[in-house]
Amino acid sequence: QVQLVESGGGLVQAGDSLRLSCAGSGRTFSSYNMGWFRQAPGKEREFVAVITWKPVRIYYADFVKGRFTISRDDAKNTVDLRMNSLKPEDTAVYYCAAGGLSAVRQRAAVASYDYWGQGTQVTVSS
Repeated sequence: QVQLVESGGGLVQAGDSLRLSCAGSGRTFSSYNMGWFRQAPGKEREFVAVITWKPVRIYYADFVKGRFTISRDDAKNTVDLRMNSLKPEDTAVYYCAAGGLSAVRQRAAVASYDYWGQGTQVTVSS
């Protein structure tokens, strides 16, 4: 069992930066592939980024490449999402998720992840 808690969301202006953090609990946290998703009002939850376990691989959605950076610290059981050059269209609730092998095979699928945090709101004003 893994429990995830996100933090770091807030209200920022376009062009600003934010760092989201996801704190996990459970002895097996470090063995999971960790992803970030987001969901804007009226839209489906969408994949943002994933960092796999072993070997470590990182994948991003096209719309965040070059702006967002995902990282993990298994010693601290945390996964961060550094977001730069934020745009109004980045406004959404951001979720941290943990998945097993399915998260590697189908990393962008919500169903590939077994555990989810409660989400943290990011609002970017123009």
